[in-house]
Amino acid sequence: MASDLAFVEYVCDQMSAAGTIAFRKMFGEYAIYCKGKVVALVCDDQLFVKATAAGRSFVERVTEAPPYPGAKDHFLIGDELDDREWISDLVRITERELPVPKPRKPKRSE
Repeated sequence: MASDLAFVEYVCDQMSAAGTIAFRKMFGEYAIYCKGKVVALVCDDQLFVKATAAGRSFVERVTEAPPYPGAKDHFLIGDELDDREWISDLVRITERELPVPKPRKPKRSE
């Protein structure tokens, strides 16, 4: 089941205090970016934040689940999403710990 765009926009609005937030549709679901880094996924209208050591310390009691079959476990965010300050802090912490994405190779013209 594909996620609802209105839910994705709500998620992005809730975490907007973390920095520049953007999203991109991928395979019917969405990747959430903070400052150019993928920090979370929205799958089946649920928010999955990438698991990091600093994020785990911040969250304390965490529920982990894969956002889709075969994926690594992420933090599954429930009612905490309604707390703008809390979710923005978690996204900010997560973004700081993630590496800068590798530059894409330019497409070869034939």
